[in-house]
Amino acid sequence: MSNLVIVESPAKAKTIQKYLGSDYEVLASMGHVRDLPKSKLGVDVEHDFQPQYLDIKGKGDLIKKLKQTAAKSSHIYLATDPDREGEAISWHLSQMLGLNEEDPNRVTFNEITKSGVQSGMEHPRKIDLDLVNAQQARRILDRIVGYKISPFLWRKVRRGLSAGRVQSVAVRIIVDREKEIEKFKPEEYWTLDAKMRKKGYQKQFGATFYGDQKGKIKLHNKEEADAILAKLQDAEYIVSNVKKSIRRKSPAPPFITSTLQQEASRKLGFQARRTMKAAQELYEGVEVAGMGAVGLITYMRTDSLRISEEARAAATGYIRDTWGDKYLPEKPRYFKSRASAQDAHEAIRPTMPDLSPDKVKDSLTGDQYKLYKLIWERFIASLMANAVYDTVQADIAAGEYIFKASGRTVRFDGYTVLYEESKDDEEKEGGALPPLEKDDPLILKELKGNQHFTQPPPRYTEASLIKALEEKGIGRPSTYAPTITTILAREYVERDGKALKPTVLGDVITQLMKDHFKDIVDVGFTAHMEDDLDNVEAGKINWVDTLHQFYDGFEQTLEKAEKEMDGTRVKIPDEETDEVCELCGRKMVIKVGRFGKFLACPGYPECKNTKKLVKETGGFCPKCGARVLLKKSKKGRPYYGCENNPRCDFMTWDEPLKETCPKCGKSLFRKKGKNAKIYCANEECGYERAVEKK
Repeated sequence: MSNLVIVESPAKAKTIQKYLGSDYEVLASMGHVRDLPKSKLGVDVEHDFQPQYLDIKGKGDLIKKLKQTAAKSSHIYLATDPDREGEAISWHLSQMLGLNEEDPNRVTFNEITKSGVQSGMEHPRKIDLDLVNAQQARRILDRIVGYKISPFLWRKVRRGLSAGRVQSVAVRIIVDREKEIEKFKPEEYWTLDAKMRKKGYQKQFGATFYGDQKGKIKLHNKEEADAILAKLQDAEYIVSNVKKSIRRKSPAPPFITSTLQQEASRKLGFQARRTMKAAQELYEGVEVAGMGAVGLITYMRTDSLRISEEARAAATGYIRDTWGDKYLPEKPRYFKSRASAQDAHEAIRPTMPDLSPDKVKDSLTGDQYKLYKLIWERFIASLMANAVYDTVQADIAAGEYIFKASGRTVRFDGYTVLYEESKDDEEKEGGALPPLEKDDPLILKELKGNQHFTQPPPRYTEASLIKALEEKGIGRPSTYAPTITTILAREYVERDGKALKPTVLGDVITQLMKDHFKDIVDVGFTAHMEDDLDNVEAGKINWVDTLHQFYDGFEQTLEKAEKEMDGTRVKIPDEETDEVCELCGRKMVIKVGRFGKFLACPGYPECKNTKKLVKETGGFCPKCGARVLLKKSKKGRPYYGCENNPRCDFMTWDEPLKETCPKCGKSLFRKKGKNAKIYCANEECGYERAVEKK
């Protein structure tokens, strides 16, 4: 009789089987085997929220195989993922297979390597019911919110809508930001920007008007700027003060789930879902040439910055061998996790720090390689020495006024030899200044006033939304990606380039939720619920009491909303477009039908004109001159095609630009990737140029 090990995925099963050998049989449960029923609430709210769990439809053969194999196995180990969800899956498997909950049959692997698997198998424990109850409480909370509010939305707005405990707050955050943008009133301001050089030096440097000896002067309009420009006509520019200093910059900590999703969005353009898919594959194991199946990163759902001493030592050795001792910090660097972090796992790191991305590149898919490289570089850099800069700040007197110039030069590159973190709002830092000393005369080469306007807060991107959710305590590492996927799929939010903006539907639903289910879309209330779930996991509070605390007030809120909206139905305003109805001249609006969105004339029933909804790109077909439209393939991949299809067969994966070709006047296209370029698609032209780097 062999030992049975049950994991969640076939990839993980294959990797673990290699390390355990023939005395073990490793099978995959393919995720959950039991869940609440799809067709009804499945929770007895009258009797302490007793859940009704059913075998998941379509998994009958798999469950039968698991039971048959378990019956002939000498010992059964439950090795699902090391988090709440994984603990719950193990508990369901235990219930289904009739195992004793007190038996030590639960094993966890922080990394799928030989040492990681052996360590996990050497330390079996019993199922942690606090973890299970925290997952049950979350699942039941989400089921109650979804199954109680969604039918209400169907009756009061339209069928097919849904509400969610975390998704509703995420949509509200995006809607509130849009309201801020709409209310924002830009204010004019001016800067005076100079270019100058030191005598004996040809290279120019920039300086910006600051004010006078009394302090900073703000310029609100052209008149104020011109008045000072007039006074500066014949001014001499002399260095009045120079401040030199040394600045040390520390590396960013290794990744946790949220920062990985943010950085992958900024640096790789990955959506959160794409990031987590590649990370899951790297964790579960990939076939590496010469090594076989091996997990390349530690568990990717974590909020802890802890690093094992074994990994720290391996990384330190790699840094010493590759760059030398001077690239190691004077003292080992430790990172402090957030106060709310569960600290159940390490930070996300490579399982073998000396396995550089180049060594495994040929064994990985494009996404796997890019993400592994990002994780590996971030981790190694986090344990390297600080970067050191020489900084210079100079005050420049110009008559009664002062200009300021700043610059920096690298004294020691430190960790930046390998990696630097991206930011949503990166500020450009000045380069090197010439050697400036007090009383040095300067030669003015250019001085002009520049008009500016204050900008509204930016729309959220996936990266900045995840950051906001984390900072506000909404959701947990495992929920960020599915939350964003859900609000996009429900069409409460849509993409505008990288930005996320609310749809008319999202705006209407959020306002209805604010009016009638204030707590559900309240950031503080939702964050408090997350804290309660963490306390359930820690064994500090009872999960049933937590559900009662929520539901008793929620039930009254739902009854009140039903009374207040009795006989009322909310109309979703039509979204007007720039497309003009060729039959009557009205601007067409976007409607939603059985087969999705379409254009319709608002003059219905007098005018019944409808059209397909198309997205213009601003580009024109190089073959027939018609508009090039954004389309989607059968697999959902965006591409660009001629509006005259099928009469015209032009299509491309490359983005059309509004810019026209300087040679033939036709639309230019942008090709992305390694061989990025801007080119003319007119075969008789041949114009192309390199893409300018930002």
